[in-house]
Amino acid sequence: MAKKTAPSPRSSRPPRRPIDVREWLGGIRLSGFMVIMLGLVVLAAFVLVPTIGTYVDQRQQIAAIEAAVQVSRDEVAELESQRDRWSDPAYITTQARERLYYVKPGEVVYLVDDDLPPELAPQEREPVSEDVEQTRTDWMAQLVRSVTEAGLARTVAPVTVGVPDPEPTATPAP
Repeated sequence: MAKKTAPSPRSSRPPRRPIDVREWLGGIRLSGFMVIMLGLVVLAAFVLVPTIGTYVDQRQQIAAIEAAVQVSRDEVAELESQRDRWSDPAYITTQARERLYYVKPGEVVYLVDDDLPPELAPQEREPVSEDVEQTRTDWMAQLVRSVTEAGLARTVAPVTVGVPDPEPTATPAP
């Protein structure tokens, strides 16, 4: 007796043949109805795409305006709460004491000058020297030279608004 083997699933399929696109396109038959429907679909696409774009832009603008309105409402609510606080005499008294250092008659106020912790206190960058140092240049000669050069200049550049100055030169123009 010979053993029968079951055919493998791959061997039962017919071999693949290459697809010929010309054969597929040749099988399409266009009727007048299909041409009209295809034209309507293309026309609808041309009509709806700008309309949809406009709709999306307007929805974005509406969302931005609604967000701005919400921010304005929040600001109005904050200002109204401040107005309500300022109508309370206890709040006014507290603000006058804290901001303006007002006191009631007979009270003694103590102001603490250095109440910051050491790590938050401003530090000097480098200590100030007590020695008088001599400058490297003669400032008086430089002042006189600057004044005389400005007085002896023959031309003055006209002042123009909105136009950048030309490149500076090392010597004044004759």
